[in-house]
Order: sequence, then structure tokens, then C-alpha cells
Amino acid sequence: MRLVKHPVLCNYYVTYRCNAKCAFCDIWEKPSPYITLEDVTRNLRDLKRLGVSVIDFTGGEPLLHRQLPEFLGLAREMGFITTVTTNGLLYPKNAEKLRGKVDMLHFSLDSADRDTHDLGRGVACYDFVLESIRVAKELGERPDILFTVFRKNLADLEAVYRDITQPNGLVLILNPAFEYGDVETGEQLTPKELDFLSAFGKRKGVYLNEAFIQLRRDGGNHVAAPVCRAASTTLVISPSNELVLPCYHLGEQKFPIEGKLFDLYNAPETQRLAALEGRLPACEGCTINCYMQPSFAVETSKYFWQALPSTLKYNWEKGTWKRLIGA
Repeated sequence: MRLVKHPVLCNYYVTYRCNAKCAFCDIWEKPSPYITLEDVTRNLRDLKRLGVSVIDFTGGEPLLHRQLPEFLGLAREMGFITTVTTNGLLYPKNAEKLRGKVDMLHFSLDSADRDTHDLGRGVACYDFVLESIRVAKELGERPDILFTVFRKNLADLEAVYRDITQPNGLVLILNPAFEYGDVETGEQLTPKELDFLSAFGKRKGVYLNEAFIQLRRDGGNHVAAPVCRAASTTLVISPSNELVLPCYHLGEQKFPIEGKLFDLYNAPETQRLAALEGRLPACEGCTINCYMQPSFAVETSKYFWQALPSTLKYNWEKGTWKRLIGA
């Protein structure tokens, strides 16, 4: 049963450019402009009309955009919940400008070992993550650590939890790696490894959407009976001010927004394409977390009930639950 029939999240790509070269991502390889304040202002108004409640200003590396603090401030003024994920390289020098404007601030960290983390990210950013934690805490911010889980770094979870997140009072978010397009991580976790991850996710101060684990046990999305609701739950806006459907990673088509996002999203052609969510050939076996998470939240299914405890736990910890329910 569908509980929410409108989109709830916008993945707003401020630029595809990045100052890292992560092996499990190809976004940084794309040429890219930067979004403009004029477009953001118009689009946020339409996103509000469409019922969106969460704006994820993403990239690339979102802190490369010098106007990111303005975007965040505008979104907060309009009542959106804001989220930003960064590799930490630019956070320390921009922290004061971002202060109080990001509800869910994530620092990416994939190992407690400097060399291991930096190798995966293609740039020396480990020390910047630790400095970002220190600076954010001094400013009264409550960042999280986003740990992208591969088979090769499962053993590093304990040290990151013990030595970094717990001593600093941070939430450790577990983000199981996924593959898409030409990006292959070779990271199909075994049932035993999924069991380990599931058990780890039940610890205090750890967030893991348990439905991610179940979806992988089930072989991912199946086009014959899709669980993915990418296009009807999540709007994707490109740095060129285009609406991407049905999702960024498997996007079939891009539509110029031209200041008319509300009308464009509801137009017959875009809705026809949105209806293909989870049903395209490339959707078979998909486990892309950033689209599955909102998909699990909008209709009752076994994934809804498995995702609910961890979702409530995290939003209670971050204090965003009242704003999500409109209280």
C-alpha cells in the first residue's frame, strides 16, 4: 500500500566536479558546470509545491561550489531538511559559513588506516576528515561518518567505531557498496558478510538500513515486481539544471527545467518515463542505496518494516523526526 504519493527527496547535484578520484565512482570524470542561485531559488519553490521535504546537495564534491552556504541557507529558510556529504578536504576552511545550515552532515571515511582510506579515495584526505570532525565539534555541529562498506574494509569497521566515532560521539552510517553502469566494485557481499554487517548495525551509535541487507539477500530489485520507486520518490536535478529520469545512475532522459520544474515533473511525458522506475532492463538486480532508501519509506512492504527501526533511530538521534512528520 502506497503511504506517500509525492516525491520526498531531491538529489540536487551542485556540480559533477570533484577533488577526489574514488575508485567506486565515475561522477568525478564528467565535465560539469555549477548550478546558479537563480535556478536554485526557483527550483526550491517548486520542490516545496511538489511535497519534497529533504534536499541533498550533492556532487561531485558539493563544497567546490562557493555558493553552497547560500543554497543551504535558502533551503533551511523554506523549511527543508538539508544534507551534505563531503570528503572533508574543503570543510575546515568553509565550516563557519556552513554552520547551522546542514541538518545531516556526513564526512566520508572508509578506514581507520590513513593509507587505505586515501588509496580508495584517490587523494590524501584522511587527515582532513579528522580535522573536519574536530572543527565541526568545536562549532557545535553534529556530523556523521559515512562508511562505504566493501569486502576489503569490513575488518576496519571495528577500529573506526572504537577509535573515531564512539570517542567523538558521532553516528557511524554504514553504506554497503553498489555497482551501476560501467562502475564495477566486485563487491557482492556473501551471506556471512551480510550477517556480520547486520549484527554490527545493531550497535549503539551505528546506523544501517536493515532493508539494504535484505534487498541484497533477495538479489536486488526485480523488474517483474520492482521495489524501486526512484522517480516517484526522488527528483534528480543535474548541474545543467535538468530533471533526470528515472534516476541519476540509470537516467534514460534529461529534461531542461527552464524555471518550470513543477509543471515539468507533472507533464505526461515525464510521468510516462517516471512510471518505468524499477522496470528498465538495467534496473534488474539494482541495489542503489540513495534510491532504495526513499523507496522503502513510501509504501508498506517487508522492506518498509525492516527499514523502519533504523530510520526512526537515526532521525531521533539527529532530531529531524518532528520536521519530517510536520510536527
